[in-house]
Amino acid sequence: MSSIDIQHAHSLSDDKARSAIGEVAEKLQERFDVATRWEGQVLHFTRSGVEGAIELLPGAVRVKAQLGFLLSAMKGMVESEIQRVLTEKLG
Repeated sequence: MSSIDIQHAHSLSDDKARSAIGEVAEKLQERFDVATRWEGQVLHFTRSGVEGAIELLPGAVRVKAQLGFLLSAMKGMVESEIQRVLTEKLG
């Protein structure tokens, strides 16, 4: 298994950051057929081959994920896409 751990700073209010992460969750559901659920300030996501969470921190979000065997081969592409979406949604 391969892991991803990305922290991305932002200057949004907590409510706006949570809303932006909600939009990210919708994209994950549409593009990758993941199941998502909020638990406090953490959005958990899962599907076959990947399990992770997006945690809302003061002034930042942290994305942690465990990639299964097949997705491990595409780790660089997955990390790049996560960074792109975080920049798009959070600045």
